[in-house]
Formats: sequence, C-alpha cells, structure tokens
Amino acid sequence: MPIQTRVAPAGGTVSQAVTDLDAELAAIPVRRGPVAPAAEIAAALPFTLDEILALHGAKGEPGEVVATPVRVGDKVRELLLYGVGDAAPADLRKAGAALARRARGRANLVAGVPEGDLAAFVVGALLASYDFRIGEAPAKGPLGALTVLTESGPEAAAPKIARGVALARATGLARDLANTPSSEKTPAWLADRAGELAAEHGLSVRVRDEDELAEGGFGGLLAVGSGSPLHPPRLIELTYEPDGADRHIVLVGKGITFDSGGLSLKPNDNMKLMKTDMQGGGIVIAVMAALRDLGVRAKVTGLVAAAENMPSGSSMRPSDVITHFGGRTSEVLNTDAEGRLVLADALAYADAELAPDLVVDVATLTGAAKVALGLRHGALFANDDALADALFAAGEAAGEPVWRLPLVEEYRKGIESDVADVANIERGGYGGGSIMAALFLREFVGDRPWAHLDIAGPGRATSDDLEITKGATGFSTRLLLEWLASD
Repeated sequence: MPIQTRVAPAGGTVSQAVTDLDAELAAIPVRRGPVAPAAEIAAALPFTLDEILALHGAKGEPGEVVATPVRVGDKVRELLLYGVGDAAPADLRKAGAALARRARGRANLVAGVPEGDLAAFVVGALLASYDFRIGEAPAKGPLGALTVLTESGPEAAAPKIARGVALARATGLARDLANTPSSEKTPAWLADRAGELAAEHGLSVRVRDEDELAEGGFGGLLAVGSGSPLHPPRLIELTYEPDGADRHIVLVGKGITFDSGGLSLKPNDNMKLMKTDMQGGGIVIAVMAALRDLGVRAKVTGLVAAAENMPSGSSMRPSDVITHFGGRTSEVLNTDAEGRLVLADALAYADAELAPDLVVDVATLTGAAKVALGLRHGALFANDDALADALFAAGEAAGEPVWRLPLVEEYRKGIESDVADVANIERGGYGGGSIMAALFLREFVGDRPWAHLDIAGPGRATSDDLEITKGATGFSTRLLLEWLASD
C-alpha cells in the first residue's frame, strides 16, 4: 500500500505551526553532546532543555528521543527532543525514522530540522512509517502528517522534501510489489502492474508472453517457468527516454514471483520468504516509475525477467540444457539456481538488441552473499571500475551500502560444463557461490560495462529497525536512483 504519511514545509516558529495545525506533537533537534537548541518553544516549560536532557541521560545521538509535556496555546502537547548527532545524512535518516516511529497513531507532528540533507530526514521518516497489511488496520497507524521547519524557510525546503518523498515512495512501491502474496502476484500480474505504472509515469512498455518468448528464443525464462503452466513467464520491458538523453542505461531485475526451488525443492522454512524473490524486478519497476519525478537525464530501459519456479511434471530437470537468447547454452545442475537463468536471457537480449552504454542487474540471487556480507550490505560485482565506484558511492549516499566482491578468473573453471557452454552452479569445489553466480551472468553481457547487485542479505528483514520494516526492504532502490539522478 502506498506510504500514507504526508510531508510539507512551513515557515515561522514551531509554536506557531503547532497552534495553526493543532498538532499533538512538536519536535526539536538536539546535536551530539548533547547541545540543547535555542528553541522558542522552550520558554513555555518550567525547566530548561538542558535539565530535561540531563534527567534522561540523553546524548544527542541519532535515533534518540526523549519527551516532555508542554503547553502551547490552550492545549498541552508533547515536546520531543530528538538526537541528530552531527546532522550528517545518515544521522538525519535515523532521526527521521525514530521520530516517525515515536509518532505512530498521531495526526500531525511539527518538527524543526537542522540544515543538512533534508531529503535523508524525509526518507527516514516515511520509510519508518511504511506498513504492508492485508486485513484490519493496526491499532496505531502511521503518522498522518509531518510538517517541517528549517532555518532556510519553506521555499528552500520544498524541493528537498520532494526529492525525499520520491525516493521513499519508490522504495515503498518496491516493498509493496515484493510483499504481495504470490497467490496474487503471478508473472502476468507483475506485468499488468508494470503497465499501469508505465501509463502513470510516462514510460513506454512492452510485455512478451510465453508465445513471444518461444519465438524469440528466451530459453531461460521458458525453462524456469515450465513447471508452472497456469502462470507462464513474462519479459517486461519499460523505457524512459527524456529529451536530450546522451546515454542509455539498462537495468535488469530478477522477477521470480515465487521460488519453490523447482524439482531441487527447498525445505519448507526456506520457502516462507520466497514471495519476495522477485524483489530485483520490483526494484527495477519502482526505479523506472520514479525517473521522471527525479529529473533523470539518461535514457533508461528496465527489463524484468518474470517467472514462477514450481515443481511439476513439466518442470525443468537437473541435467537439462537450456539455449538462451542469442544461442549460448547452460547446463542445469540445480533447478533452485533459477534466477541466473532468467537473468541470462535478459542480459543477452540487452547486449544484442538494446545497445546500452551500461548494464546493471539486481537480484536476490545467492545465500552465499548473505553469508559473506550479512543483512545490511549488498554484494557488488562489476567488470568496470568506474561503474563499481559510482555505485559504491551512491550506496553510501543513499544509506544502502554495498561491498565489491571479486570476479575471480581462476574460479571460471568451476562452472565449466561437459555438455554446454556453462553450468548454472559451480561443480569444481571452489565454493564462493555468489562469485560463481556473478561469473555465470558475466557470460551473457558481452563486452559492455556491467555491474551485478546481489541483495539476498539486505533485501529482506525479520524485524523493524529505524527505516527498515519487517519483510521486503526494497534495498538498492534508493542506491540506483541516487546513481541515476546524480549525472
């Protein structure tokens, strides 16, 4: 469901805004130290802000919130003193998230925000307010409205707020798509949703169904989707082309709408989160939908390779050989390594038919990446140092960090096949499962600059934590938008 909290700038003092909006909550920032601000609303208190901070042992750390009642106008409200640390972007993101979580169930919060990355503050507040639920609404819903006051005034704040809203809404959309149950979210459903968003956001769209995929030679998509004849695969192609675009970027997303593992069946517990295995594809769709609002100048094509990986009498088998788009073949040694098979088709198609300057794919691809880097860092592979550096920097700026892992040439022998050009899992005892998957994908990108984001670790969360909400996280949505909008 869309993020519901509204954000708007205002001028004047916190007390004036609280009175005008009849807000229940007011918030003022506290820098690390703590350093109590010279806030006019403090004049209504019978004690100083320093005394409140000392009472609670507050230090002004980002994410820290202490409260006290205060009379503003004819009502008693709640005044929140929230830590912003050094007011760096990461500090403000945490501060916004902490405030929004503290304000759940309230209609309006008026917050003074220090000068800095206001968009990061807004992103934190909105993503912490995200909630996906089917059925009755929670007793405490998200904050209704956040009114922001800055020293530079509402005119200067408005575009920064708009940027933060665009980034948060894109991430929320990616989360929505991934959190939708697979009983509803088939490849056709995902394609229909992409079409609706394309019409809304000025994109062109083409969807290839199973017949067109067969005619075009997209053997990876057809093989993975063969076990689910009621929900056949789709290749979704979205295009954003602004006037004056001087380069063409292709984004490719894994869109496995449910992953049972196929005949190489997963254990039950491992399937419980597999409705989110299309998150790479959902991120690509969400990124495409935000490009116009963020004023991205490059032409961008988004490809989502969507299929459902199920066991049945028509499923692909271990030992099958697949002919991918363009003619390269792969031997299936494990049907649960299906994401790379559908990505291979899309990458080969992008290289042969779209002539991009750069290609970036994103996927919840390997448990090995999660083992290597944990739940907060994505794995980054690239055949181009400048592209890798740009994506790394964008991740740092967006609060979605990635770490570059090597494409080890010696490991290429591990995915050699006796009967095909390449095997879909390593067979040589090298280990390094995420590296092997990246090496497999590299076989299909040609000579173009390419990067691969494996988000299997940070793409899913088991609990709420600041701007992260339990379930799909949409990790790398903001990273990709930061990168695309920075040019």
